[in-house]
Amino acid sequence: MLSPKALIPGILFLLLGLVSVTTVYGAPALKLWPRWQSHVADSPVTVDHADWDLILQRYVDVSHPSGIYRFKYSSVSPTDRQALKDYLQKMQRVDVSGLTRGEQKAYWINLYNALTVDVILDHYPVKSIRDIDISPGIFSSGPWDAKLLFIEGEKISLNDIEHRILRPIWQDNRVHYAVNCASLGCPNLQPLSFTAQNLDMLLDKAARDFINHPRGVSFINNRLQVSSIYFWFQEDFGASENGIIRHLKKYLTPDNLKKLDAVHKKIRHQYDWSLNE
Repeated sequence: MLSPKALIPGILFLLLGLVSVTTVYGAPALKLWPRWQSHVADSPVTVDHADWDLILQRYVDVSHPSGIYRFKYSSVSPTDRQALKDYLQKMQRVDVSGLTRGEQKAYWINLYNALTVDVILDHYPVKSIRDIDISPGIFSSGPWDAKLLFIEGEKISLNDIEHRILRPIWQDNRVHYAVNCASLGCPNLQPLSFTAQNLDMLLDKAARDFINHPRGVSFINNRLQVSSIYFWFQEDFGASENGIIRHLKKYLTPDNLKKLDAVHKKIRHQYDWSLNE
């Protein structure tokens, strides 16, 4: 007998008719969790992300001909698998409220990415992160709403980190280029950890790399096609298609800017949820 969750795709199809996948899988709402606004502006405390750095350096392949960084899930050794578990345990003992804003931002980004890799490895092999159906609730899917962490007495999910902490507190749309959902359509998982010192440099690099890659922005038959990220999170990109274009112009190469000027501005969007392996 099929479970209630197994029936959801069919129910959605009947209710919504012929709609695109990007419409069905919309983004969670941005909703501030005030509990995490506390910080110490002059705190000397830094968080050590060396263990996560080693994982990234060993298993993020930046040389794939597609230009999309791949994570070598099948190659992770038992020793490094435990090192990742230990890193996540250590991060849950950090006094996050006692950090500076920069340290906090780097902390949450690294934690999100490390936890995502950990979830994939726990369920590997999988074709897509959406197949890891551990979120509570009949109408939930994927791992994003599962409370997998315990920090400062609070149970926390991936969606909490992205949509209740990072997005509302920093209001920096470059965060979308930093948090990685283990999919080919996602901005690259960077091969080094974020720190308070490299945040702006690495966020700008991630934005440029994604926007100037076809999965971020492409020009097809005189039409502009972008990643569905810009539509799912349109409120972070000027709340309109014109806002999206203004954002893209900040990072497009000169050649791509010329292409943008030549296309119709009506935008199409797409996304590939295949595992970034």
